[in-house]
Amino acid sequence: MVSTTAKQWVAAPLAALLLLGASNDALAKGCIKGAAVGAVAGHVAHHHALLGAAAGCVVGHHLAKKKEREERERRREQRREAEQQAHAAGT
Repeated sequence: MVSTTAKQWVAAPLAALLLLGASNDALAKGCIKGAAVGAVAGHVAHHHALLGAAAGCVVGHHLAKKKEREERERRREQRREAEQQAHAAGT
């Protein structure tokens, strides 16, 4: 007989994979890592691994999107500075 704990350890990653399969690549960024962390945290907090995985997926995606936005802004600023230096060197 399979214990409830074993079922949760199988169900949480399975739910995360289903979420990924149903989403596009942009939505999936951060979801796997967040779902894994959320599943463990949810399991520890009164055996709510599936809820933890779902919440972790949402949070992981949000953080990945935020990091991507910050990286894009950093590259844009570096390009702007390089253009200003090139312009100053040319004058």
